[in-house]
Amino acid sequence: MPTKFEEKIYSKLRKVPKGKVTTYGELAKAVNSKGYRAVGQAMHKNPYAPEVPCHRVVASDGGIGGFSSGIKKKIKILKKEGVDIKNNRIIDFEKKLYKF
Repeated sequence: MPTKFEEKIYSKLRKVPKGKVTTYGELAKAVNSKGYRAVGQAMHKNPYAPEVPCHRVVASDGGIGGFSSGIKKKIKILKKEGVDIKNNRIIDFEKKLYKF
């Protein structure tokens, strides 16, 4: 059963459209928290995937970050959604970044 914090995170993440990514920090900021690591834990425990697209959450430097099903799968899903990746980094990260 997700916590209130996790539910807030999942609610915000549902707003990130295909072809865009957001960061752990942006999600934390969106719910008035500094707990970006807690956001990572919420992504790992996400019971609503793929409706809550945890694969769209990346590191603040444009790196891919983690994924419970493996980074290769995360890259494959993101590429299918139109996000270009090279050397495990988002190409044109600033243009792909979704801010709340």
